[in-house]
Amino acid sequence: MATPSPATASKTDPGFDPIKQDGVSPPDPRTGKPAGVFDDVDPSQKSDRWQIRVRGLHKTFNRKHYVIRDLNLDIERGKTNIVIGGSGQGKSVLMKHLMGLIKPDRGHIYVDGVDCIPMNDVQLNELRKKFGMVFQYAALFDSMTIEENIIFPLVEHTKMPRDEMLGIMKTLVEKLEIQHLVSKFPAELSGGQRKRVGLARALVLKPQILLYDEPTTGLDPIQTKNVDDMIKHTAEEFHVTSVVISHDMASTFRIGDRISMLWAGQIMECGTPEEFLKSKFEFVREFVETSGAVDFEPLGPGEKPLSWPPK
Repeated sequence: MATPSPATASKTDPGFDPIKQDGVSPPDPRTGKPAGVFDDVDPSQKSDRWQIRVRGLHKTFNRKHYVIRDLNLDIERGKTNIVIGGSGQGKSVLMKHLMGLIKPDRGHIYVDGVDCIPMNDVQLNELRKKFGMVFQYAALFDSMTIEENIIFPLVEHTKMPRDEMLGIMKTLVEKLEIQHLVSKFPAELSGGQRKRVGLARALVLKPQILLYDEPTTGLDPIQTKNVDDMIKHTAEEFHVTSVVISHDMASTFRIGDRISMLWAGQIMECGTPEEFLKSKFEFVREFVETSGAVDFEPLGPGEKPLSWPPK
């Protein structure tokens, strides 16, 4: 199924203008709150449950095209939070906002109760120490050995003695079962091995939050299962909050603790896998079921699927 782009969304629902300048997220008809918002607690207060809270995020390019449009999202601490959605719907732009790499036109992103949007460069660099990034294709340096790739963040951001760096690296590679790769170069590794090395590099600064950009892209089913296991194991072993951008529905429902669907720059549906599979939104059901990975709970007799935005 072709995913409607924000520019064509109004053809699906004539009442919905996805780039309207003053547009706001419609309330979820089941909760009365904007989709992605789970309680009425002030997001500027540190929460034991939610580590990242996004509120009213807007981002335009060329001052006319909304990529992120009044987006609200709660990221649960210590869990694997997966964001799904079609190509061009704003997933990568959202991730860049979480890392503080781009500034929104308006809105707030609270990390442990602190709004990162007003931060200056020095404050943002300090905030980024809480984050680790696992890139889609690992983004390893081809001219460096695996050992050198993994300790690179320590070389760049600390004054740690090299033997201490190597000690941290040794512990990580043993936990991720890649100790036999440290003397190799990236070109000698399989796709799955590169993902593990990329993860080791992301963990070397001991982040609290790990961001994964399409981690199973280009992998065969066995490698995909191995990467899924790696993500789940890492969350449990290192007690990190994971945010995963994914198109892979089988992986999403295999490892996700919370699943959010982003469409036309807004969160359309959000919840645990069990809650997600009870969604009554027609587009959510069609998008996910087209993959063949999972089936939704049937609608009740005479019950009709909901359109988006809710009427």
